[in-house]
Amino acid sequence: MVRPPTARSAVPGVGRLGLLEPSAAASLHELGWDNVESISVLWALSRAPDADLALNTLVKLRERMENNWAALDSAIRSETALRGRLFALLGSSSAFADHLVVDPAAWEILRRKELPGRDELIADLLDAVHAVPEEGPNAGPLLFRAGASGPEVVALLRKRYRDQLMLLAALDLAATVENEPVLAYQVVGRHLTALADAALTAALSVAVARVCKDGPVPVRLAVIAMGKSGACELNYVSDVDVVFVAEPADATATRLAAEMMSVASAAYFEVDAALRPEGKAGALVRTLDSHVAYYKRWARTWEFQALLKNRPMTGDLELGEEYKAALMPMVWTASERPDFVADVQAMRRRVEDLVPADMRERELKLGHGSLRDVEFAVQLLQLVHGRVDESLHVQGTVEALTALAAGGYIGRDDAANLTASYEFLRLLEHRLQLQRLRRTHTLPASDDEEGMRWLARAAHIRADGRQDAVGVLANEIRRNAVRVRRLHAKLFYRPLLESIVKLEPEALRLSPDAAVRQLAALGYQAPEHALGHLKALTSGVSRKGRIQALLLPTLLEWLGETPNPDAGLLAYRRVSEGLGDQTWFLRELRDEGAIAQRLMIVLGSSEYLPDLLINAPDTIRMYADGPGGPLLLSPQPEDVARGIMRAAGRYNDPKRAVAAARSLRRHELARVASADLLGMLDVQQVCRALSSVWVAVLEASLAAVIRASEAEMGAPAPADFAVIGMGRLGGKELGYGSDADVLFVCDPRPGEDETKAVKWASNVADRVQKLLGAPSVDPPLLVDAGLRPEGRNGALVRTLAAYDAYYQQWAQSWEVQALLRAHQVAGDQQLGVRFLHVIDKVRYPEGGVSTEAVREIRRIKARIDAERLPRNANPATHTKLGRGGLADIEWTVQLMQLRYAHDVLGLHNTSTLESLNVIEETKLLDASDVALLRDAWLTATKARNALVLVRGKPADQLPGPGRLLSAVARVAGWPNDDGSEFLDHYMRVTRRAKAVVERVFGQ
Repeated sequence: MVRPPTARSAVPGVGRLGLLEPSAAASLHELGWDNVESISVLWALSRAPDADLALNTLVKLRERMENNWAALDSAIRSETALRGRLFALLGSSSAFADHLVVDPAAWEILRRKELPGRDELIADLLDAVHAVPEEGPNAGPLLFRAGASGPEVVALLRKRYRDQLMLLAALDLAATVENEPVLAYQVVGRHLTALADAALTAALSVAVARVCKDGPVPVRLAVIAMGKSGACELNYVSDVDVVFVAEPADATATRLAAEMMSVASAAYFEVDAALRPEGKAGALVRTLDSHVAYYKRWARTWEFQALLKNRPMTGDLELGEEYKAALMPMVWTASERPDFVADVQAMRRRVEDLVPADMRERELKLGHGSLRDVEFAVQLLQLVHGRVDESLHVQGTVEALTALAAGGYIGRDDAANLTASYEFLRLLEHRLQLQRLRRTHTLPASDDEEGMRWLARAAHIRADGRQDAVGVLANEIRRNAVRVRRLHAKLFYRPLLESIVKLEPEALRLSPDAAVRQLAALGYQAPEHALGHLKALTSGVSRKGRIQALLLPTLLEWLGETPNPDAGLLAYRRVSEGLGDQTWFLRELRDEGAIAQRLMIVLGSSEYLPDLLINAPDTIRMYADGPGGPLLLSPQPEDVARGIMRAAGRYNDPKRAVAAARSLRRHELARVASADLLGMLDVQQVCRALSSVWVAVLEASLAAVIRASEAEMGAPAPADFAVIGMGRLGGKELGYGSDADVLFVCDPRPGEDETKAVKWASNVADRVQKLLGAPSVDPPLLVDAGLRPEGRNGALVRTLAAYDAYYQQWAQSWEVQALLRAHQVAGDQQLGVRFLHVIDKVRYPEGGVSTEAVREIRRIKARIDAERLPRNANPATHTKLGRGGLADIEWTVQLMQLRYAHDVLGLHNTSTLESLNVIEETKLLDASDVALLRDAWLTATKARNALVLVRGKPADQLPGPGRLLSAVARVAGWPNDDGSEFLDHYMRVTRRAKAVVERVFGQ
């Protein structure tokens, strides 16, 4: 018999509620909540961050309240808002749970729907000690005398303070349990600050009653809030930093200050006066004049940074305002002090170093991507720019971020992201502190799953369908830490600030004298001309001009570190004017420090790239760093090639198709050259990328011409057509200045007349050459078919059979050698492969090439060495034809292939470097000799590419000592500016390789 399914109880059990304590079921029964009438209460309890803690506390409350429990139970059932506050509080804080158990009647406080104002808080704390306004000549609105001043006042003040803190915490946490309003971070911080103000006002009233028993207060004493208290962004549990100003600063003033600190530290929180002049070694109380004298003469940079957040808090507010008015002007000129930025940054690093390495990922305040990162960055920006912009004279971190964004000093997105991350980290900090009302900034350990689960629930983080709440929290912590660290590195360490600080204040306005002096100091050879560029860049009153004025001090310094800052500044002006209508350009430079610095390095080092960047401006965006590293490295050559083919394939008109392919080639050249110049790619990666884009453009252009031809004829092509790459194209080792050496081959299709097929193919090849060779703003696209049979006198296109017949009967030694680098690159793949099979019999003959052929190769090589070097070229430093240069290495490899490829299949390879690897593996040459040849090929290729990048046009001859050589050295990756060292290294490497070449050719 099949049993009917058991009906599921409407009352959730302890398992469904997430209760883990063995006594949970009994506790619910004891409270009378294990019934249908209590379902809403049970589900609310389950949403408490720690439901077991909340339940255990409620049981204790019931025991303590006895007959009064019914009122609380009724309120829990009927008042949703109260229930949310109570359960959230009890499940988040064992300290407040204990507070309520000690005084159960205090639950009534949680019925309040809104927070009290500052005046009400002050009145409440003063009422705890029966304080009345102080009278006498030094009376003021925040100076009171307590009616009770004995030892009992500490407990009275603590109870009243905890009650107010409990109400804030309950309202702050309620949304985790019920649908209650979420308190904004700034609201919480300001209320905590107002509560601290009230607490110290009450503590000062007790100090007045204890110290000045016999008469009115004989001194003026102002309590100045510093740090988070000064900025109105206190934590739940935090030291409260203060400074005292008194007139006169006598023994009475000192006793008042000390007594106030003692009472407050015992009743509420630690009161710290270590930020006073001379720190803990200095006098606790000083006069205003003494403060001013100290800051004028002795104060260090960090002390001015601390003063940013000073705020008259309690006591004599008028004296406090005088203190602020006297010192703040010094704060806003502190950035003119020598080594200001370096001091601030060094202090930040010292703070980081205090955190043990194994704790940095768990530290919300001082670790990597922490609260202090945000605060330091913001304060530094304020100090630097605040001297000329009063809108930055604010104290809160969030308010300062808003002001900095409004003033254009940081990007709005950066400000929003920093604000969001800062508030998220502060939220976690608050929740951690509420748990036991202890000062802490440390996240639970990664293996403390229970602690992380509690924190996630207390922070109102829930599962997202893919991860549980712990996983979501861990991801959010990582994401925000990375974001803060990235933005902190950009804003805090960004040399923009140091550049601005190093300049005299008037240089910010780029006055002629100051600008010329500074430009000369930064390495500009013609500072007057540079000044003209700066005036053009910053002219007008537009936002663009304002942002340029903000950026230029940094950009100039970065440019000053490049090989040619004058040319770099001119190039920057050209790029800026060329992208004048692109609103993103200046925003990216301002918001992404990596983009700005890398762009300056590129512009100050290369004449090849500026025009490319003007015509392919999106490349500049790729100078940024992404999650996986520099964005310049993200595209893969094969993806770029597919993109070129797709873009060209959208057009039937060959001109438009080639234009589309050229456009993407331009972008790829700009990307590869930028990554190369910035040291992100090695020589082989550069050569492969350049070869890949050349092949893709050839393929796309050929396909477009064939499509158009077929459309014109109204019939399919009469022949298959293939392009064979030769030389460096065939070996996939193109450089920036390389032409595309090719052979064109066709094969008539069945039934087609051979003469007509060849004529058609010749027209296709000619049109491809002309389209690609047409004048353009891009680096030229020269398709060279000069290596074809009979050279330039021979037919541009031959059939496969004609090639076969020619190579079998007429091929000369140099032509056979050239075929060693032949490889299918475009057109009909099958035809290309068939061509390679045809020439394999020629270039890799059975038994190897003849002794006569080797002798002829040696003769030709000797003749080239003697005759081909350009007039006035230096044979020691010509990268292509010089001693130990590219031709030497490539001819040596090809000679080895001619002699041994019939026996060593690995030498059936068109790449010089890959063939060298095979030569080493098969021990055809000593490994040391191969290493010398490889080093020389890489060094010469790198130098040749650097020459093109620096000069902007193909070149093979290294220059003599001077700025140009230094630029080539830098771009080629030499670690310093000494071009002569680089040249010596080049000649040493190639000289050693030449010795190997001579041995091989002499065998």
